[in-house]
Amino acid sequence: MADPSSYRPQPGQIPDSPGVYRFRDEHRRVIYVGKAKSLRQRLASYFQDVANLHPRTATMVTTAASVEWTVVSTEVEALQLEYSWIKEYDPRFNVKYRDDKSYPSLAVTMNEEYPRVQVMRGPKKKGVRYFGPYGHAWAIRETVDLMLRVFPVRTCSAGVFKRSAQIGRPCLLGYIGKCSAPCVGRVTPDEHRELAEDFCDFMAGRTGTYLTRLEQQMHEAAEDMEYEKAARLRDDMGALRRAMEKNAVVLADATDADLVAVAEDELEAAVQIFHVRGGRVRGQRGWVTDKVEAVDTAGLVEHALQQLYGEEKGEAVPKEVLVPALPEDTAALAEWLAERRGSQVSLRIPQRGDKKALMETVHRNAVQSLALHKTKRAGDLTTRSRALEEIAEALDLDGAPLRIECFDISHLQGDDVVASMVVFEDGLARKSEYRRFQIKSFEGQDDVRSMHEVVSRRFRRYLQEKLKTGEWSPEDVQDGEIPAEDDGRPKRFAYPPQLVVVDGGQPQVAAAKRALEELGVDDVAVCGLAKRLEEVWLSGEDDPVVLPRTSEGLYLLQRVRDEAHRFAIQYQRSKRGKRLKSSPLDDVPGLGESRKQALVKHFGSVKKLRQATIDQICEVPGIGRKTAETVAAALAHAVPAGPAVNTATGEIMEDETPAPAGASSERGTEQ
Repeated sequence: MADPSSYRPQPGQIPDSPGVYRFRDEHRRVIYVGKAKSLRQRLASYFQDVANLHPRTATMVTTAASVEWTVVSTEVEALQLEYSWIKEYDPRFNVKYRDDKSYPSLAVTMNEEYPRVQVMRGPKKKGVRYFGPYGHAWAIRETVDLMLRVFPVRTCSAGVFKRSAQIGRPCLLGYIGKCSAPCVGRVTPDEHRELAEDFCDFMAGRTGTYLTRLEQQMHEAAEDMEYEKAARLRDDMGALRRAMEKNAVVLADATDADLVAVAEDELEAAVQIFHVRGGRVRGQRGWVTDKVEAVDTAGLVEHALQQLYGEEKGEAVPKEVLVPALPEDTAALAEWLAERRGSQVSLRIPQRGDKKALMETVHRNAVQSLALHKTKRAGDLTTRSRALEEIAEALDLDGAPLRIECFDISHLQGDDVVASMVVFEDGLARKSEYRRFQIKSFEGQDDVRSMHEVVSRRFRRYLQEKLKTGEWSPEDVQDGEIPAEDDGRPKRFAYPPQLVVVDGGQPQVAAAKRALEELGVDDVAVCGLAKRLEEVWLSGEDDPVVLPRTSEGLYLLQRVRDEAHRFAIQYQRSKRGKRLKSSPLDDVPGLGESRKQALVKHFGSVKKLRQATIDQICEVPGIGRKTAETVAAALAHAVPAGPAVNTATGEIMEDETPAPAGASSERGTEQ
């Protein structure tokens, strides 16, 4: 590992001008490419104290052995050179998007004598018009099948075309009117090329001209009593309209735009792009990338635009590009896009209206894409096995942690403090083993004490199960209390984990470890995963364990932690919601939901019900005298809550806010 100061350039050597720089490792391989408005300021930021750098940046500068730069005259030139070098050198520390699948496009080979319509994948070829990409190849074929009625362009391969020309007989499509049969000379090369150009114009969104022309021809044929021709033209119009309906109108002003959305977490990011032409979604594609460099959403957008338009020219670059965040060099990026298009390109964030609503749809697709990518990655057996092995090696465990339990604390400003326990076996979530806890030993906000209590309660139940089977004796306890006898509940904690993960850093890890030591449990490893830098903390260690960014072990620990966090928040919100909706009538024995509603409806509020006499309560249908006496007694002992306040107006409402009642026990909740 190199010391950055060993190859740091002298301050006077670095020019204060735009440029592109390259970091190389000891083998002279380019490991990172970047651009800057001022090379002097940007490179100086890399050669500060390594402890102050982002972990990913620190890894890069300690891997590098030299740095070099190239001065350019403008920021646009820097952008172009950066893209070229990233493509040429494929640096390991640069963000590189990879397609989560190969998207098909509708292609028209205008570079051939007789242009052909076909489905194409892979890199684009010169002289070929592309439309899309689309999510599925069958969607392209359905659209083409409808349009061949009006634009009978060749779709056959070169071999079929050559054979038909040799035998002087067209293929089936030529006989049924879905090909103009240039192979046998029914149309000239110029006439066939004109058909292909019309096909391309229609696919590009210029649809109104053809529909108007066909409608006029249909009326003229009807007036001339050529009813068969008029019927055929009517069917052609219907086919074109059905082809248009396959791409729903999303922007009413016939906008040409690309919408780019990003979904990301600490390690990965997913990008989704919607291609809108003529106000209709004409294509969609998506990428997934590892966040190998310290990059924010704006940086991810910039990299995505470079990859999306780096090889494009002309109308392939739209007039408008809508993004979730503007890159740092917005003006330079917009100028670069304008050069590639040949006219001005607007690069902006949608603020309101249909475009913002569509951007939200694109973002939902990006979120789903990232979730699907993680699901596929987590479901791979080989990947899970490697993740468990990496965790065992990093934490110095005796074997792979086949059962991992993770604990998380959740509360809202110290109220409704709860905890969650999630279980992963063989790298997969085992939801039937999830458990929820209510914090009982104290009130208020103290995550460390809460963690100690929850871990103690979980392993106290485990020791109770061992006591019943004779695998454990009370003398084994060092400082903890002896577990109580079995209370008849299902055996929830009979199986011990090999690894306990807590959501937090050193304090939470120390609390969990202390709880285990007090109970005499010494065969379970404990670690914590801190959110800020994804560091793994061990008990008694001053420095964290930093797993590599590409580590499957870190990815698994992250999934376990995030699942515990989700489960804890879900329970905390549920508990808070029940508390806010509770009423003193909930404590009245034998009073069901229907009769509670009848009482509140009859008197108008719990406050007026409390003021009513037993005889008045008896007037409610379904309420007998004994029940009325029970209700009156329960409300007399209940402590009235403070006045309710309308949060919208600040007005104090006359009706009383129901007093909170204790949260009831739920199945799967540790009481």
